[in-house]
Amino acid sequence: MIHVDFLDGEGSIIVPKSVRPIVDWKETLIGSKKGARKQFRYGNLHIREFEDYYTVHMDKADPAKDPLGHLLMDAPEYLVASIVGLKVAQKAACRTYQGKNDSHAMIRGLSAGLRAGATAAVFSFAITSLVKEINRRGR
Repeated sequence: MIHVDFLDGEGSIIVPKSVRPIVDWKETLIGSKKGARKQFRYGNLHIREFEDYYTVHMDKADPAKDPLGHLLMDAPEYLVASIVGLKVAQKAACRTYQGKNDSHAMIRGLSAGLRAGATAAVFSFAITSLVKEINRRGR
């Protein structure tokens, strides 16, 4: 007996290209490719194209019609990373520049803000992604 898995590690349905060799929808840049060659959207349907197969899943919100809803329900890790990164960048830049009034201090402040914000964004993205994965597996 041959065992074939039809779900990937994220719960998307795997469709071999032999079943559907061509997806003739317009390619989208919205969404994480996760190693795919291309990705497509048709409303809430999100398709990723790999070499020999596609993965297909339904998002809760169509990012073209409801971008904030999509970020909140389907991709909260991007929203959290953006908010945390920007807030940390602002705090670091202000703290570094505060009380100084020269162009070098401003550049140091911006540089510190960029480094701290990027670090905080990456860290919060990783934590939020982990929490999202734990919640998905618990269902």
